[in-house]
Amino acid sequence: MGVTLRIDDEVCEEVFTLVGIHTSMEDHALVYALNDCLKIRLRRAKNDLSFTKMTSYPYFEWKDELYDRTWTLLFNTCVIEAPNNPDNLFPNELSYTTHSLLPEYKEVDYLLKIDDEDPDTEVLKKIKSLPRVITAYMIDAEKLKSKPNLIF
Repeated sequence: MGVTLRIDDEVCEEVFTLVGIHTSMEDHALVYALNDCLKIRLRRAKNDLSFTKMTSYPYFEWKDELYDRTWTLLFNTCVIEAPNNPDNLFPNELSYTTHSLLPEYKEVDYLLKIDDEDPDTEVLKKIKSLPRVITAYMIDAEKLKSKPNLIF
């Protein structure tokens, strides 16, 4: 007789704070600004976050060993280019499709994920004070349908 093991989803539940950031800044400029104002050290990850062959989300991360938490800055969108159908009006042009990491928040440009139970309101204030950041706000991760996309 074989043994069946079950893992309870509640036990494996990851707790994190999620901040949505609206900005027109390029990723490297935003990382530099966040590192400077929050006194963190985000670096580009070696591998992109990928769910299929077509989608790839670059991200930056930093492991804060002092407070035992990980900071991750993710792109919320991925643009895929594909050749157009020959029957289209412009068959030689490429077609572009946008995919969102969090479809419920398509308008968010970047997501800052902090592996921490208690959100720090000072972090949010500092992000909002950055030039060229339009707005930033906390996202309730418990209500997300696409929460598994953020667990990697």
